[in-house]
Amino acid sequence: MDTTPRPALEVSNEELKRRWTDQFVTVQPDCPELKRFAGVVGRVVTVNWNNRAVVDFQDGGWYDISPAYLTLVEAAEAKAKYDPKVNSAQAHPEKQG
Repeated sequence: MDTTPRPALEVSNEELKRRWTDQFVTVQPDCPELKRFAGVVGRVVTVNWNNRAVVDFQDGGWYDISPAYLTLVEAAEAKAKYDPKVNSAQAHPEKQG
């Protein structure tokens, strides 16, 4: 059982949110369960209370992934590979088809 006081967890979570939210990332390709995202640039939407990054890989879904398996991508490089309009989970998506 975790005996860490709740405020310490909140500080840690808030620090992770500041560090990761709205950052562009790729997954480490050596992790078998994340191979489907290899080479794909994603954007961290937020960090959940389990301290896992919630990542949008432009496929309509958001995935919670441990930051230990993520690599930050330079914004200039990422913007060339990341299209926010590809995501189908928009408030008002463009008409498809």
